[in-house]
Amino acid sequence: MEWTSEGHEEATRRGYDELRQRVAALLAGEGDWLANLANVSAAVFESLEGLNWAGFYLMRGEELVLGPFQGRPACVRIQVGKGVCGTAAATRASQVVPDVHAFPGHIACDPRSRSELVVPIAVDGRIVGVLDLDSDRPERFDEGDRIGVEALVSDIVPLIDWERACRG
Repeated sequence: MEWTSEGHEEATRRGYDELRQRVAALLAGEGDWLANLANVSAAVFESLEGLNWAGFYLMRGEELVLGPFQGRPACVRIQVGKGVCGTAAATRASQVVPDVHAFPGHIACDPRSRSELVVPIAVDGRIVGVLDLDSDRPERFDEGDRIGVEALVSDIVPLIDWERACRG
């Protein structure tokens, strides 16, 4: 079956709606920030096709530090303003990168990654982390993915103790 643009957009929206419901059920009644972020990264990794990494970087002082994730080992520390994750944190804007090799200053934690989507996480006007998705396929992420992941991040913000998460 060939997807029309509208059919693809509707399928993407439905997929993210289902992911958001699944994450809400996983986090319901659980207050531990570490367990919750681990379950979110696992649900994202399992639910979205074509990912080779999904996880969180948390603000610790003036840098992003690796948090719960699914995938191969990753860079532990990223300076704000550096790479795709650091750029998302510095600009407070999601980054949809169709080809990471064309992104100035890209940090190659896994050389298999070809495209990336990073959504900053803000609480009370302060960046507390980012949700980072990588794929070994070029152009894996589009605006529908950005909208879906931003909605997911918006859902989890009130469910996580970000103060404790950023303290460690």
